[in-house]
Amino acid sequence: MNANRSYRSGWQAVVEGLHQLGVQTLFGLPSDDLHLLAALEERDMRMVLSRDQRNAMFMAIGHALAGGTTAVCVVGKGPAVTNTVTGLLEANAARVPVVLLATGTAAERRGTGAFQELDQLSIVRPLVKWCHRVDTPQRLGAALERAFFVAANGAPGPVYLELPEEIGGGPVPEREWRRAPAHRPAPDPDAYAAALAAVRRADRPMLLIGGGARHRNTDRIIERLAERLGAPMITTASGRGVVDEDHPHFCGLAGLYAHPATTDLWARTDLVVALGSRLEETATFGWEHRCPAPPVVQINVAEADVVHDRPGPIVLADVRRTVSALLEGLGPAGPGTPHVAGPASVRGAALAQHTDRLTEAAAGPHLRIVEILAAVQDLAPDRILVQENGLQDMWSYFWPAYTGGTFVAPSEQTSLGFGAAAAVGVSLAVPARTTVALVGDGAFNLFRSDLATAVEAGAGVLYVVLDNGGYGWLQQQLTQHSGGRSRFRFTRPRPVAGSTAGADGPAGEWTVRVADRDALRPALRQGLRWCRRGRPAVVVVDVRLDDVAPGLDELAGDFPAVQG
Repeated sequence: MNANRSYRSGWQAVVEGLHQLGVQTLFGLPSDDLHLLAALEERDMRMVLSRDQRNAMFMAIGHALAGGTTAVCVVGKGPAVTNTVTGLLEANAARVPVVLLATGTAAERRGTGAFQELDQLSIVRPLVKWCHRVDTPQRLGAALERAFFVAANGAPGPVYLELPEEIGGGPVPEREWRRAPAHRPAPDPDAYAAALAAVRRADRPMLLIGGGARHRNTDRIIERLAERLGAPMITTASGRGVVDEDHPHFCGLAGLYAHPATTDLWARTDLVVALGSRLEETATFGWEHRCPAPPVVQINVAEADVVHDRPGPIVLADVRRTVSALLEGLGPAGPGTPHVAGPASVRGAALAQHTDRLTEAAAGPHLRIVEILAAVQDLAPDRILVQENGLQDMWSYFWPAYTGGTFVAPSEQTSLGFGAAAAVGVSLAVPARTTVALVGDGAFNLFRSDLATAVEAGAGVLYVVLDNGGYGWLQQQLTQHSGGRSRFRFTRPRPVAGSTAGADGPAGEWTVRVADRDALRPALRQGLRWCRRGRPAVVVVDVRLDDVAPGLDELAGDFPAVQG
């Protein structure tokens, strides 16, 4: 590269840098100077132009979660940046590598009350790993490389980079670009030795798999550790899809979403090996009844994700490298290795109970959500399920009501509308597979302005919209606390209407409403056919407010009341 040559503009430099860094898709709504779009005209890179910056961030997060790479979102300044804050919160909580590129007020106009002038760094700083404003053209290239390096390494997360107007529109020196791969640290020998000793001492260990193990189990090394230990595998919500849910050692989810059949496993375990879990509240819900609590071997890549109020060894290292080291240290299985009777018994009881629930549902007068989930699983075996977190769509957290496939879940922040928008990014990251978004009508309505974006981008997402007339979770709470006497409502009565024939929607999507059992599978089949053509399909299903997953019918704030 000639050191005396320059890119025409900072945004052209950004596009060249992103190309060299391996980025093929961008999401966002750029500044109205449009330097970015002019630069993109010269590169074969996709720019998904959203209607709403919040949705753009969610799309980028979905793209990163599904693709296992750093995603990019580009916006303007002022309110454009504040519109991304919810997405930054979600990316931070979910540990997702996303680089947010924004325009900033020119240096010569700062402090003058310039149009859309805002101290954007102060707003985003609490929610990102690193934030930086590029104030000289010579620093742009290094700053962009650093943004990708910081986003991908340690605990992944969002990074913010601001290009003031004079930098974005002015010449920038050319440079040699370097890739910014994620480094995978091996465990410290002493920490590893302590963890190995704890695992060797355990008679009834359990593996708890969190979101930090995403994309770190490509060769099924976690299942091999479970087999070597005879240990059940339990996941957090964000850890779904890391391990094979058809494996004989898989026993569902932890904490709030645990199947009752796992109660004895939790009561008997003498060691929890937590792989990439921050032991968040939903994952440890109910643990407080264990006294004393079992020790936990915590394996995380970053110190910020370690919990210090639980006993047990701590290993700061890559999950895959640590699991590989544990397998090597344990050696081949011997005659004293625990057997798989515990997990096998749990799976048998859970699957039998679910079969009974499906039989009961089929005999009833109303279509139930377990039937909807069963139909999705049967008709889309290659699916990636993108999850919201409302009253009814939470059924899919409760294994084995939903099992298998790949699962993309919101973080503990559970930003409403995340799943509906993230599904667009998921579909574009993995176009060969079927993306299904299971969402409530409240979440879908927040996303609806960008349904046209999904159409234009060719995102073949199947939206299964569970319509309970509004915000079911809040209505359930209100009914419980007021005894049904409140004058306020979070849901609206729906007009009595049957199923409708599929038709083109106003945004160009294919849409249909399902009100009865007989219409469900034909509607899903037709929707999937549209999705395979690269067009989103919306199947709206009427559901009842009382169709609630086990344990969630007695709500106490954010969580069900704990049964003593």
